[in-house]
Amino acid sequence: MPAAPDAAAAWRRALSRRFPELAPATLAALAVQARREPLDAHAPLLAAGDVWQHAFWVERGMLRLFYIDSEGRESNKNFHAEDAFIWPVTETMRREPAAFFIAALTPATVWRLPHAALQAVVDALPSWTALQLHALAGLLDDKMRRERVFLQCTARQRYEALLRERPEWSGRIPLRHLASYLGMTDVSLSRLRAEMGLIEG
Repeated sequence: MPAAPDAAAAWRRALSRRFPELAPATLAALAVQARREPLDAHAPLLAAGDVWQHAFWVERGMLRLFYIDSEGRESNKNFHAEDAFIWPVTETMRREPAAFFIAALTPATVWRLPHAALQAVVDALPSWTALQLHALAGLLDDKMRRERVFLQCTARQRYEALLRERPEWSGRIPLRHLASYLGMTDVSLSRLRAEMGLIEG
């Protein structure tokens, strides 16, 4: 089913904000190569073992990126809300099977654009270079921050940091998923929240 005009216009604006050099006709031709996907909560966008070959733009809802270990335990690594634009940022990610999953955390609507189509149009643009550098810097900063927090901070300090840095997450992400992101159990996080006076014990 074709996307509603308002939804398609929002998708084109999302591309235009990121790639302002594109002529309207070029941008429109790129935009129509994407597919709009309504997703139920927990529906997968990318499974471990698949090769990541699309860029995703979140029109509404939230996504999560997570791993599953050898004993079947999930470990959340990141969350992406409205207007997030994510793609396989390295050649290895585009070539080799993914080790992680991307799935809808809540009911969501996502635009799926083949990465090859995106790169063919924007590869020479300064805005694409800047966007890639920003994404890579963000990944590195997040990795270093999480390593420092896990090595040097208590569970309470990790949760307090999340509330400061990502206040919007606490109202949207289920407690068990926040706990996994923070490296603790949901029971431990509930107890911690009670100690902090955020819930009744």
